[in-house]
Amino acid sequence: MIIAIDGYSSTGKSSLAKMLAIHFGFLYVDSGAMYRMVALTVLREGWVNDNNELNEELIKKRLPVMNFAFDQDLDGNNLSILNGELVELDIRTMEVNSIVSKISSLPFVRSQLVSQQQKMAHGKNIVMDGRDIGTKVFPDADLKLFMKADADIRAKRRLKDLRSNGDVNVTINQVRANLIQRDSDDESRKNSPLIKARDAIIIDNSNQTPDQVFDFVSKLVNQRLSI
Repeated sequence: MIIAIDGYSSTGKSSLAKMLAIHFGFLYVDSGAMYRMVALTVLREGWVNDNNELNEELIKKRLPVMNFAFDQDLDGNNLSILNGELVELDIRTMEVNSIVSKISSLPFVRSQLVSQQQKMAHGKNIVMDGRDIGTKVFPDADLKLFMKADADIRAKRRLKDLRSNGDVNVTINQVRANLIQRDSDDESRKNSPLIKARDAIIIDNSNQTPDQVFDFVSKLVNQRLSI
């Protein structure tokens, strides 16, 4: 079974995906983390200038030898691993946030990562979240969800995450502006834009707790598993 979860930033996609994966024993893949790992590499190597212009040739050369892996800690939290290095906290910064949409809009990056994501699901029960999972990566997924929430609520959630990861100087206005810009970038890119799949179920969790969303979605999963 394949569960595809798409939607905007900070709408609880990853939290829901992890809860579902743990409950049903599915493999969980955070597709957005893969783009973040590419963005982290670009920042570390200095392949982006002050105008946020990328050195696409160097990215294209490095991409084939980048190894993306995922694990979980004892509490079930996802761990992103790049070439054997644990980078979970490194990819969750405002600096990475500022260029990840630009990275994900590069056709050669998206093509290669989509191919890897599809291979990860071969012969497995999987839940994957991102921007184009139900439209591009798994258009025939058994269950498709599209998540959204009020921008102010999303900004507060993201700020809390950033602060807990040590990014203490960022302001709520910076976070909100970044989210709105990412929404625009994701929706307007030519290659695999953020759109709702026609058969996706919309979930607005502005005023719902993670447990409430999980209870609703787990019933949908059970219905499909019983078919």
